[in-house]
Amino acid sequence: MARLNLLEETRFEKVPVSVYPDPSTASKVVAKRIADIIRKKQENGENAILGLATGATPIKVYAELIRLHKEEGLSFKNVITFNLDEYYPMQPDAAQSYVTFMNKNLFDHVDIERTNVNIPDGTLAVDAINAACEAYEQKITDLGGLDIQILGIGRTGHIGFNEPGSAPNSGTRVVTLDDLTRRDASRDFGGKENVPRKAITMGVGTIFKAREIILMAWSGNKAEIIKKAVEGEISSEIPATYLQLSDNVEFILDTESASLLTRFDLPWLAEDIEWTPVLIKKAVVWLSLEIKKPILKLTEEDYNNHGMAKLVTQSGPAYNINIRIFNELQHTITGWPGGKPNVDDSQRPERANPAKKTSIVFSPHPDDDVISMGGTFIRLADQGHDVHVAYQTCGNTAVWDDDVIRYLEFAEDFAKEMGIDASKISTLYKESREIFETKKPNQIDTEIVRKIKALIRKGEAIAGARFVGLPDTNIHFQDLPFYDRQKFSKDVSFEDDIQQTMELLRQVKPHQVFAAGDFADPHGTHKVCFNILFEALRRLKATDEWTKDCWLWLYRGAWHEYPIHEIEMAVPLSPQEVYRKRLAIFKHQSQKDLPVFPGDDPREFWVRAEDRTSETAELYDQLGLANYEAIEAFVRWEF
Repeated sequence: MARLNLLEETRFEKVPVSVYPDPSTASKVVAKRIADIIRKKQENGENAILGLATGATPIKVYAELIRLHKEEGLSFKNVITFNLDEYYPMQPDAAQSYVTFMNKNLFDHVDIERTNVNIPDGTLAVDAINAACEAYEQKITDLGGLDIQILGIGRTGHIGFNEPGSAPNSGTRVVTLDDLTRRDASRDFGGKENVPRKAITMGVGTIFKAREIILMAWSGNKAEIIKKAVEGEISSEIPATYLQLSDNVEFILDTESASLLTRFDLPWLAEDIEWTPVLIKKAVVWLSLEIKKPILKLTEEDYNNHGMAKLVTQSGPAYNINIRIFNELQHTITGWPGGKPNVDDSQRPERANPAKKTSIVFSPHPDDDVISMGGTFIRLADQGHDVHVAYQTCGNTAVWDDDVIRYLEFAEDFAKEMGIDASKISTLYKESREIFETKKPNQIDTEIVRKIKALIRKGEAIAGARFVGLPDTNIHFQDLPFYDRQKFSKDVSFEDDIQQTMELLRQVKPHQVFAAGDFADPHGTHKVCFNILFEALRRLKATDEWTKDCWLWLYRGAWHEYPIHEIEMAVPLSPQEVYRKRLAIFKHQSQKDLPVFPGDDPREFWVRAEDRTSETAELYDQLGLANYEAIEAFVRWEF
């Protein structure tokens, strides 16, 4: 298995870390380690005692263990398992229970003896929990301890459900879940209010007794907490930092989750590196912001004091480096996102010709277009380009049930006022109210309710696109099939989604494609929509001549922006354009105030969007460039 950057851990890393190119590769490594333990124990006539975890992180490990069982004869007859945790209270047959999770993802597919499976009991009476936790600990001890414990990591830094404040010697017990942990689980439970407030978990002390501990993490949304766990000081506020005290631990990561470790993020601080143009730009921007000096004022002493002496020696003097990077950043800024006609475009991010371009904005949800790049959207339309928008999914998941009732009430009253037969609407209204009164958390809506919610969002999207300046003929609703299919199964094909996207692209023949570039969640709607679009473009490139003149630009959502050194087109917005963007966002009334899935950020979407773009503009200002009201940023992507 290919492992990346096989270095001695740097002076910043306080635990052994192995980084692999992707979760699949890393998961196979972990599965092999587990399988080797099982087989070695079998040879010695002993039981293998495994500590197992739940959540998205170990799923591919379990899939590989199942493959090893079915294809290579790995037996689990001698395996005894202990799971880290379980929600409390929780029925074992509930969809969200870890009993259900383990059965679905491992136990139902291998030959393990069910009497050898141990998972904390979420049905215990309150006064029985302490004794059960002591018995859980004692059973592990009586079996000689855990041979291996696999862990994920929560964004609070929890391991198991050992939340901030947990003690390093803690044992199996009941804990109160952190608010962030409950928010992260909210989608599985149909809202945070339905997530149990407590859980039963193995303690940090219990985990430490394992002869081998592997902590796994995948994707960029774990990068920040991984950096703190690996490089930070030991603190009860981040329980995963306790693992720095163990001699038996290894962190196994993919490149995305490891991306903020110093050796990857700021490698010039960790080792002697070869300076590439990309690293030079990143380092100079970092240095300027780190010491709070505009780029053109950086000195050789500044470079030397921050691990960049070799850069000055090779490419200096410092002022020459400053000028070059300043100019590169300056050339990203353009008020003409569709290209400025009749000018020298050699130093501009977009082409001057053709003067009037056909542009299409792909919006994963019906409001991502105006939230993420509303100012640029408006600018393209104002400057006379043939602008289209494609709403890739209907977004019906993110509509409150109350909105369905409100719209049905309006439809019923409207029909009566206009003398139209309202009987069918009245029946639908009554049925919907009955459904919502008995609806369980996370219950999938009926087909008719999903259609109503989709129509609500469609109407809002049309209003937003019209406000931007698009004719109705340029507003496209793809309603990609995967979006509803994934409500019922995670194992879906995307071929019809790709074909539909290819047909739209052939119809429009764009010079510019704008798409969402939020990849932190590899299974999120934004990433799935991008994968579909990218595959469609990739196939068309092999057959369609117009693709040779088509550029793909990526934008990001309201939560975070591209790092300054990665930005290739920065579109500045005036105060008036920021206000117009806000009004476009306001057209999405069902998402205003409190959306169904607000994420970690309590701010409304329009506030998030304005804060994000103003923060980007402020960073450009700090670097010594022009001071704008706001900036929307884009990265060009090859296909």
